[in-house]
Amino acid sequence: MTRVVVTGGGTGIGRAAARLFARDGAEIVLVGRRADVLKETAAALEPARVLTVAADLADTAGALRVLDALPEGPVDVLVNNAGGVDRDKQPGLAGYAESFRRTLDANLVSAAVLTEALWPRLTRPGARVINVGSVAARRGGADGYTAAKAGMIGWSQGLARKGGPEGILVNTVAPGYVQDTEFFTTSGRSARHDALVTETLLGRAGVPDDIGAVIHFLASPEAGWITGQVFDVNGGSVLGR
Repeated sequence: MTRVVVTGGGTGIGRAAARLFARDGAEIVLVGRRADVLKETAAALEPARVLTVAADLADTAGALRVLDALPEGPVDVLVNNAGGVDRDKQPGLAGYAESFRRTLDANLVSAAVLTEALWPRLTRPGARVINVGSVAARRGGADGYTAAKAGMIGWSQGLARKGGPEGILVNTVAPGYVQDTEFFTTSGRSARHDALVTETLLGRAGVPDDIGAVIHFLASPEAGWITGQVFDVNGGSVLGR
């Protein structure tokens, strides 16, 4: 049975990706900070086999908790989706610096540390590491979040070089504006919704299933010769190059 670990798996993009893997009959390991949200998602994925691990991955203890909770056997797919923006920024230079560090930890350091912890457990050959970045890495303007997501691209490409000789494929999916997630608000809609939709060529916001489908594809046999790439999924708001 394929084993898939999805961080930030309780809501939004993580939940959408987990649903597709569950339909394949995979064993799903959902990781997130809120145990109640994870359990609700696990129930929605029944009859799939689902393990939930409540852990804050910004702390190395959280990565070790995931490692300790895993049953025996390899990990076939790791989806590093957890992250977000810091909404508790304090005024002044010290507040800016602390917020910047927290944002890097939540989006980049957390993914790197969990991947390092699980690396020995990844299937060889054939494992997939799929990192969820952001259009912000190319557009800029979001301070620590932009830095974290830009850093994720470079880190992912280095990881692809490391994993290639062992048959471990590593790619990044970079979403644009995706509604129906908790990234902007609990209602799943940005205050700039209309403006962000206007920036796309397709005239609509993305939804979690749009991103989940690309993640699912990158874990499929059909994507067996794709590694070290960035997949922009943004409705045309930023054109590829």
